[in-house]
Parts: sequence; C-alpha cells; structure tokens
Amino acid sequence: MANAREVNIDGLVGPTHNYAGLSLGNRASMSNAGAVSRPKQAALQGLAKMRLLHHLGVPQGVMAPQQRPDPEVLQRLGFSPEASIADLAIRQPTLVPLVMSASSMWAANAATVTPSADAADNRLHLTPANLSSTAHRSFEHAQTRRTLSAMFTDADHFVVHEALPGALPFADEGAANHGRFTSSHDEQGTHLFVFGRDVDDAAIVGGFPRRQTRLAGQLISQSHQHDPSRVIYARQSGAAIDAGAFHNDVVSVVNENVLFTHDAAFAEPTDLFASLHELGMRVIEVSEADVPLADAISSYLFNSQLVTLPDGSMTLVAPIEVAEMTSTAAYLERSIADAAHPISSAHTLDLRESMRNGGGPACLRLRVVMTEAERAATKGRVLVDTQRLDDLEQWIEQNHRDELSIADLLDPDIEDENRRALDELTQLLDLGSIYPFQR
Repeated sequence: MANAREVNIDGLVGPTHNYAGLSLGNRASMSNAGAVSRPKQAALQGLAKMRLLHHLGVPQGVMAPQQRPDPEVLQRLGFSPEASIADLAIRQPTLVPLVMSASSMWAANAATVTPSADAADNRLHLTPANLSSTAHRSFEHAQTRRTLSAMFTDADHFVVHEALPGALPFADEGAANHGRFTSSHDEQGTHLFVFGRDVDDAAIVGGFPRRQTRLAGQLISQSHQHDPSRVIYARQSGAAIDAGAFHNDVVSVVNENVLFTHDAAFAEPTDLFASLHELGMRVIEVSEADVPLADAISSYLFNSQLVTLPDGSMTLVAPIEVAEMTSTAAYLERSIADAAHPISSAHTLDLRESMRNGGGPACLRLRVVMTEAERAATKGRVLVDTQRLDDLEQWIEQNHRDELSIADLLDPDIEDENRRALDELTQLLDLGSIYPFQR
C-alpha cells in the first residue's frame, strides 16, 4: 500500500435538508420532527468541517447529494415519470417526507469499504448499503452506486458492488457499523463488523430496531475477498441501541490501532477486547462513571472523527456539544493532558443542523484508505483542494434555502431548484450524468 492515506469523503448536504423525524431509534431525529431546518447553514457547517480536515492535512473528498424527489423511486411507487410532489401530496401525502429526505448527507451509511491491501485481488472494494431498516433511506442505494461508480470507474483499481438484497436478513447500514484495525494505513488491516441481530433474532426489540445483521457483514466480507482470519464480528449491546445508539459509530470509533469506545457499546466486550489485544491494538474504554451513556449519545462524543495527522498524532474532530457537556468536556480535557492517551488534540465544530437530525461528524464522512495510484485514478473533481471548497461554498450560497419547513417540501418550485443545483454540481465536480433527470 505505497503512500496509502485515509481520505474522508463527506456527503454534501442537499437542498432539501429537513426535519421529518423519520428515523426510529435516532432520538435526535425523533425529538426534532417538524422543526424548521436551515439547509444553507447545514451545508456550510458541513463544508467548514471539510475545510478543517483539509487544513489539518487529512485528504478530503466530497460525495454529491441525491436527487429529490428521485423520479425512478416515484415510478417504483406507481407514479408516472412526470409525477411531481404535488401529485404525491394529493394521492399519498405521507410519502412526501420519505421521497424528499436529504439523509444521503450521512456518507458513513453510503457503503462499506475495503482497501486494496485487504482484498485478495488487490483492488479497493465498495458495497453500497441497502439501508433497508428505514423506509426513507431504503431508496438510496441505487443512486449511491451510480455516484460511487462515477468516482471509482477504473476497474484495475476499484470494484463497486451491488447493494445486498433489501430483505430483513441482509439489512446493512454501511460503514457506520464497520471498522478497520491496522498498525498504520499503509499496512494490511483487520475488519470489525458490528451487528445488532442475527438472522433468527427479532428486528425490533424494546421498541427500537436492531438495524445491522451479522449476515450482511459476512456476505460483504466474502465479496470483498477478506482473509477470514482478519475479520471479527461483534454484537452491539441492546442497552446502547435502546438508549439511542442506532449505529455503532454513536458509541465507538476506530482509527488505525485504536478503538475508542464507551463501556456499554458491545454485548460481549471482554471477548472483543481480548481479540484486539492479541493483535496489538489499543482499547480506550470510557466508563459510565466518567461519561454516562446518555451523555455520550446526546453529545456524540464517539461520533467524532478520530483521524491521524501527517505528523502521526491523532486528533478528535468533535461536535461542539462535546465541549458544552460537563462530563464529555472533562473527559476530553483529561485525555489530551495525558501523554499516554492516543488522542493528543481535539477540535470542536458547530454541526448543529446535522446533529439535530442525529448525525455528527463521523456520520457525515465515508473513510476510504487509498494509495497514491488510487487517488490519481479517482474520476471527477471530488478530491478537494482550497479552490474546490471555495467553489462548493459559492454553490451552496446560490442554491440552498435559508429555511425549510415540512410544508415547504410541497412547494412546486423546489423540484426545479433541486435539479438546477445538482446539474451545476455535476459540472463543478465533473461527474457526468449521475442523476435520473440527466439521462
């Protein structure tokens, strides 16, 4: 893996960012249902995070938002290709928020990624997540695959798989339940697949869904050509899910040789930690006494981005809520002061628009470890520099509304606004025709 670096590919916040409260088990999403959103502010907050990572020397990329509404989805729902949101509002009004969701902004759910060092064919593999556990996100994988295929077209370097079938046994939420351990990004890694249920387990227990299945991880690992001896499966604890950790990245984060986790994250932590210690990995376990689980989830301490800087140190890019909460702020201050702790610095950012819908810094990015040759083979202008970030800021300023209510989703102008914005974006990023309306 010559000159391998981790590229953080962030989902651009789309113009229809709204608070419809569609995500059962995501307490922030549920509690803010019906509130007025601020799409422009949301997109600019996400862009500010990308600027910070780029400034810190962490390679940064962007992933285009999805067309809303998606005419192919409307056709699958029985509407004509010319159907509009107004038609949907008359005939099936409950479907409007589902087909107008901007949830593809959370790129951690876009796919599961295997670097070329870990695949038997020495190619980088990506499998779009089927997201079948939530109705509004179950539509995303087709557009996700088109976008990833436009970015990673070179068959000598990349394989973009089809999503797994959408049936219950195959429920897959992507990288939000996946981690990769390695002594450095240059070296072969060991993959951790975290699941909420086995094939025979109930999909919903205690009122909240167990979204990820073990079988999904097994099938993805097989198709990505992993060495089976370098794969670990671990069950997420039911207590964490019921507390609001709908994905494992709400209560733990992996970076290189470090697992940073709450002590309530896993159902059988002793076995998992023993396996990791045998591999020479470090486990930083935060106790309930230091940070109560409720605080960890509401602040998104573990949904921060733990990244390696060019000097080899690790920094935590956290939401500002971590600094505002007594327990998490105190823990982070102690950790940075401790020379033995792997987190040597931290940065806090205002991502409140995303956080109110239940998505923190880690939700907004897909981690893709790439060699220099793979970065060079990536198509389009999706790996950003300062000029690209400036261009994206101008695009946001011109195309995103200041405010958006659920009622505004019925505005007949919003469809044209979205198409125009996305057409400009594909030209800006040189992605070709990735949207249904461009065909």
